[in-house]
Amino acid sequence: MDTRKKIEVALKEKLGALFVEVEDESYLHAGHPEAVSTGGGHFRVTVVSPAFEGKGLVEQHRLVYEALGPELKGDIHALALKTLSPKQWKTL
Repeated sequence: MDTRKKIEVALKEKLGALFVEVEDESYLHAGHPEAVSTGGGHFRVTVVSPAFEGKGLVEQHRLVYEALGPELKGDIHALALKTLSPKQWKTL
């Protein structure tokens, strides 16, 4: 399974995410020393989860990092997050 799919599956399974969008932005970092040695690993993720209700942004991001634990230690070099509760998502 590729890293994008691993991220999506982990967030849906561990956070009950209702919506997950994973964009691989590794191509934007071509030539970057870490990108050369790892093959990329730069991702932009939007995730909507009821687990985020009533939590601040830092706590929401912490939940994502915990859910992605193994991947953060390997395949993921950089992670840009947009986290929303279902209520916040409906107002967009």
